[in-house]
Amino acid sequence: MTDRSVTHATFDLERRYPVPVERVFAAWADPAAKARWFAAPGGGHELDFRVGGREVNRGRHGDGPPLTFEARYHEILPGERIVYSSTLHARDTLTTASLTTVTFAPDGEGAILVLTEQGTYLDGHEDPAWREQGTAGWLDALGTHLREGPS
Repeated sequence: MTDRSVTHATFDLERRYPVPVERVFAAWADPAAKARWFAAPGGGHELDFRVGGREVNRGRHGDGPPLTFEARYHEILPGERIVYSSTLHARDTLTTASLTTVTFAPDGEGAILVLTEQGTYLDGHEDPAWREQGTAGWLDALGTHLREGPS
């Protein structure tokens, strides 16, 4: 019999970007733009950005197993909020299931993004701190993408 466990965790990440909210939101909504900052090197990325739409990001971390992140969009309010649920699989093993809310707000000439993720981490395959660190890395990559020029 396999040892089973469930860990629940929530984290919030906040970033300020020196570009208008519309540019930050567009970097999430446009498939080519999102692939530039979100897709794993050498992996595959698909984005159908609409309510009911799906996103899939395939890749691997170092020499680890193939990973598949899959999201379903539940609410999209342009320039305001995105709500999606997601799963992460390592090969065929479900490691996490999450609900994520991303909010956007103007801040002078820039934008503030707040991402809140509520996660369920299964059987010790992923640690909440790893997920938070990885998500923080994506938001930092988004900042680099935004500094490089228009989406």
